[in-house]
Amino acid sequence: MKVLVIEDTVTSATVVCNWLTNVGLTAFHASDGESGLEMFKRERPDLVLLDVVMPGMDGFEVARSIRQIEKDDWTPIIFLSARADERDLQRAIESGGDDYLIKPVSEIVLRAKINAMRRMAQMRDSLRKVKRKLEKANRELQRLSALDGLTGIANRRCFDETLLREWRRCSRSSLPLSLLVIDVDLFKQFNDHYGHQMGDECLRNVARILEETTQRPDDMVSRYGGEEFAAILPETGPEGAVAVAEAMRAGVEKSRIDHARSSVAPMVTISIGVAIIVPPHDDEAGIPALIKAADEALYCAKDAGRNQIRAVSTVRGTPDLVVGAFRRVPHSA
Repeated sequence: MKVLVIEDTVTSATVVCNWLTNVGLTAFHASDGESGLEMFKRERPDLVLLDVVMPGMDGFEVARSIRQIEKDDWTPIIFLSARADERDLQRAIESGGDDYLIKPVSEIVLRAKINAMRRMAQMRDSLRKVKRKLEKANRELQRLSALDGLTGIANRRCFDETLLREWRRCSRSSLPLSLLVIDVDLFKQFNDHYGHQMGDECLRNVARILEETTQRPDDMVSRYGGEEFAAILPETGPEGAVAVAEAMRAGVEKSRIDHARSSVAPMVTISIGVAIIVPPHDDEAGIPALIKAADEALYCAKDAGRNQIRAVSTVRGTPDLVVGAFRRVPHSA
């Protein structure tokens, strides 16, 4: 345990430091407030013994400065003073002190007070450890609450929060925002034929492929519901969004996950609807319209035979008005 003694009287400081050394503590001595603060910053002691009357900064000012330095931390401060005025004791406590002893202080009393402060410090350290564990547990809970339990990628709640955040960000910067809605083609038939365990494994594999396709940190792939996924691509226009969508479609197709009951291909495939918008300033009402446009584009891709992409290149208006042109992207069956 390290103890900092801030005392301008050399004799008194020497006596106290000897007592501390005799009981196995490490003592540091500063003869004024300014040097005491510098030594506090450098050594970070476990306890401070502080005189009240000193040249320059008095003990009260030193205590207040220590508390400002520590912010969220706490180091016990015991005042040692020849002044017995109750108002000094009050000032000592108000300035950040934890105890106030009248000099001359006996070695027995000082040891007892130091032991009491040591117990308080140990309790503080224990509380810190518990706090750190709780903070770590809370961070992990927050992380898990944002993940889909089956696939391990972002869940619907995380999708909603991210879409709102990126909408606002792209709105402020007048940049495009792209949304991809992805459906595993004929997944019910896959489940019926191979069973739910294989179905779950299929969804995990598709999720992995989709996530690996997105390269930028701000891009996010999430499970949208059932066999549907979604991808949010901030600052991405039509060409970039369709390129990512095609990479996803091709990636799933190339993985060659068997799908004997598919009328599209002998392997698992996906259909993708793409919608792109430059979000209007201070207007979040267009978010449902963006989702609706991507959904409609997905339905068009499915109606056209699946394993393909349809894109709404522009989206304007309110949730009740979606204007855009659908564009088919060639693919290999």
